Order: sequence, then structure tokens, then C-alpha cells
Amino acid sequence: MKDPLLVVSDVRVSFLKEHQKRLFGRERQQVLRGVSLALEEGECLGVIGESGSGKSTLGRVLAGLLPPESGAVFINGRNLYGRGKRDAAGPRHGLSVVFQDYTSSVNPRFRVEHAIGESLRALERLEGRVVDKKRRVAELLEQVGLPASCASRYPHELSGGQLQRVCIARAIAVNPRVVLLDEAVSSLDASTQTQVMDLLMELRARRGLSYIFITHDLTCVTYFCDRALFFNAGRIVEQVDDMKNLSRVRDPYARRLLDAVMGIGVQPGDLRRERADLLPAGDGDVMGAAS
Repeated sequence: MKDPLLVVSDVRVSFLKEHQKRLFGRERQQVLRGVSLALEEGECLGVIGESGSGKSTLGRVLAGLLPPESGAVFINGRNLYGRGKRDAAGPRHGLSVVFQDYTSSVNPRFRVEHAIGESLRALERLEGRVVDKKRRVAELLEQVGLPASCASRYPHELSGGQLQRVCIARAIAVNPRVVLLDEAVSSLDASTQTQVMDLLMELRARRGLSYIFITHDLTCVTYFCDRALFFNAGRIVEQVDDMKNLSRVRDPYARRLLDAVMGIGVQPGDLRRERADLLPAGDGDVMGAAS
């Protein structure tokens, strides 16, 4: 049996409290409290929690942006925060990130070809070879369902769904093994969310990708993920290894999230069909790129 592609072991993170009881106080607030998880090759692991639960802090740790106070993160067998000079998670570690705010993820002053070209230049440095950027940008745009003509457009000329597809193209340009999706569809409308998740599923099958999907939306997790972790107060409070058993969660927090979905008439077993019903008759957001 293969080792997990990504392993998080007893990770703890705390921050100085904004309001201290004493002048020059050093009181800290614990944000991650001994988090451990594993991501198998080829799977999509959902991490679901409300705002303030600590899930985005976990994302920053996985992305190499926030060293934990204790614990370890292994990506493809390499300790992200090992001894010596630390490299941020990226092409060298086989991990890419797609963030929630696609507008700030891409420099508005540069064309799409430049945004994707940044990743290709990183790949050149890593592999020590020259990449035909114009051809590769066109190929990547095609893979995410956008015409090659988008390469010459500026971010403000694209819709939100199209711009997030550009961010996905940039993420896969470095040939990662793991893609961290931090609220990557939360800012999109429901039908565009479904289109983007279907695209990610297709890329996962075609390229052998593995995903960590951080979100607050239980319906997205059920539609998109193989397994789910419920995150609350810096801890994993429930783990669902088979989405068919989602309705059997026992933790009060996980039950509350589930009941909130069921309270609007959506049953866990029907969420995939409910999301699919949101797709428009045409190609929607993708077709808009060609106009």
C-alpha cells in the first residue's frame, strides 16, 4: 500500500490576542489544536467548517505560508517545515493553490498570458528547461474550457467563472500532484460553481491530481469530495470516509451543519443531483469567453 501523498501530523498554531489584559501582554489564542490528516493519491478531501473555525489557517500552513509552532507537514515525502532553509510550498513540493478571491489572485494590469506565464517561468527554473510559453498557455486555457484568445485579455474583461478558470490553469501549469482549493468556488454563483467543480473533476481524472477542498459549503463537499473532515475550533471533530454515511455523523457541530442543509429540503444523498440540476441548458460561463 502506498504512503499518503500529504500527511499533517499534530499541527498546532496560535496567535497573539488582539486585546491583552496587561500592557505588553503576550497572551495567545490557540487556532489549530493538534490537527492530523492524510490525503491519499488521487482523492479529493473536503475540509468543512464555519468562518473562524481555523480551516483557512490550516490552508496557509499547507501552502507553506505559516510555519506551525509544532507538528509536521509532509508533501510527497518531503517535510515542508524541516531543518534548514524552508521553501514555500509550490512546484518543488508538488503543491499548487487556488484561492477564493480570483480578483486579487491575478494582477489586473497584466494579461492572462502573463498570469499563467508566471507559473511556467517557475517550472522552467525548477526543471532547468525552456518552455514554449505561448503554446503552453493556449493548451492550458483549452484544458480549463477557455479559448486561446483569452490569453490576450485583461482580468476585468473576463467573468468571475472565467477568471477562476484562469487561476486553475495557472495552478496546474507547474504539474502539481496536490492542489489546495481554499474556498475556490465560494465567490461564484451556484450554476458556475457546478461547472467549475465538474472541470476540476475532469482535470483530476485526466492528470491524476489530488485535492484538498477547504470550504464552508456542505453541498459542495458532498458533490465534489470523496471524504470529508468537519473542522471546529481548530480541531477535526468528525471524519466521514464514505459520503454515503454523511447522514450518520454524531458530533453536535457536524449535525448542526447537516441539519441546516436538510432544513431547506435537501437530503444528503440527493445533493449531487440537486447541484447538477443547477446547470444551465447551454455552456453558460464557458461560452461567454468566446464572445
